[in-house]
Amino acid sequence: MLGLINILLAGIAYGFVLFLMAGGLSITLGLMNFANMAHAAFAMIGGYAAALLIAKAGVPFIPAVIGAAFIAALAGALFERVLFHRFYRAPELEQVLMTIGVVYVAIAGATYFVGPEQMAISVPAWLEGNVRLGVMDINSYRAFLILVGLALLGAVVGLIEHTTFGAKIRAAVANRRMTASCGIDVDRLYAVAFTLGSALAGLGGALSVKLVGLDPYFPIKFLTDLLIVVSVGGLGSLGGTFLAAILFGVVDVTGKYLFPEAGGFILYAAALIILTVRPQGLAGRQL
Repeated sequence: MLGLINILLAGIAYGFVLFLMAGGLSITLGLMNFANMAHAAFAMIGGYAAALLIAKAGVPFIPAVIGAAFIAALAGALFERVLFHRFYRAPELEQVLMTIGVVYVAIAGATYFVGPEQMAISVPAWLEGNVRLGVMDINSYRAFLILVGLALLGAVVGLIEHTTFGAKIRAAVANRRMTASCGIDVDRLYAVAFTLGSALAGLGGALSVKLVGLDPYFPIKFLTDLLIVVSVGGLGSLGGTFLAAILFGVVDVTGKYLFPEAGGFILYAAALIILTVRPQGLAGRQL
């Protein structure tokens, strides 16, 4: 019984990592209607930034993770202004092809500058080992991920759903011309939203290294999982993205533990079943 609970907690912790990375994609894909297949590349930037800040500069873990989110945000802001904003009104196929190209450029760049090998990350002693909770021993790092994820979930959902900024984003997606006619700078609004999504991706990438490792092919490995989470959660719904991330984190970890020979089949089968029953996703509007 305790073993099953530990598997469940491991799945929930992995789900929070998926949410941190997919939350940013939910903003760009679901709220901004921009098919950003390069989103996982910004998560990889965050992962490498945190690992290198700790290993090469001796920065403590928490400041390194915050710095990684900041670096990913800067990278996202740069790409958004130089390249991505030109494709906001382009057909989805052009957006997909362009951003997939960015992914392969990121893979080549990471391989050239950092190397093809796996990179680990050092965490402080207080995040190693287990913590005692009643009769259970819970992995300290996974408990930390859950707490951080809950805090960020409240902050991001509050920002998008209950602030003027979130209302402006939703208005711009619904009718860009009308929003601009009200005196709102839509280009600046999208730039801020894209930067926020990139920061979340970088934070998720930095926190994920301890669990899933890091190499230049990180964006390709996680692209499908992030797309599934956002699609199953419902486009434009951060709450739905969170539910889907936790669900698939638990399904993935439990499935691989109990049925290792099945690989990722259980995860994809679950996504197929949910989208067959609810094409709009768990929290999406009825199509």
